[in-house]
Amino acid sequence: MGRRKTISDHALLDSLLAALERVGPDSFSFARASGAVGLSPATLVQRFGSRDAMIEAILLHAWDRLDAATALAHTETSPDPAGAVAMLVRLIPSAAADQDVADGLLLLREDLRNPVLRARGQAWGTYLAEALGRRLTDQPHLAERLGWQMASLWQGAVIWSAFRRDTDPETGIRTMLEDWCRSIDPAKA
Repeated sequence: MGRRKTISDHALLDSLLAALERVGPDSFSFARASGAVGLSPATLVQRFGSRDAMIEAILLHAWDRLDAATALAHTETSPDPAGAVAMLVRLIPSAAADQDVADGLLLLREDLRNPVLRARGQAWGTYLAEALGRRLTDQPHLAERLGWQMASLWQGAVIWSAFRRDTDPETGIRTMLEDWCRSIDPAKA
């Protein structure tokens, strides 16, 4: 009979994700994870098997959170270009966006290296692009292309906002997305 878990998987993964974001994947070990969650390294080894499996589980949990946030933003925003902008603005990293971008790029590197995580990223991107595209046009042949373009612009805007720091991230990113939406609709330019 196995031992009873003292911390749920969800709570454990939330705490481990925060720790992973602080130290980065290269410095993340069972000892560091143990210090972050109050479980022994042996308990974590028992739960995850290996350091790589632990990091994969943590990042899959992060994808689950992003999937949920994206689905919620999709259902709670209007089905038009303004809704596409609102949807993406809701998904901008927190107020410390410049630091979140840098930390996120370290985690993104892990997502790109691991085929399971890369597949999750691809699935999320496809869902996001489809949700955006449907808000941008009623022409199916254009929706996919415009959705991917907007998603790409948004990611670039997040990164450049972290470099520039000339306005708060939400305002700068929103302005860039709204300008782009006007540029694809000449009637509104």
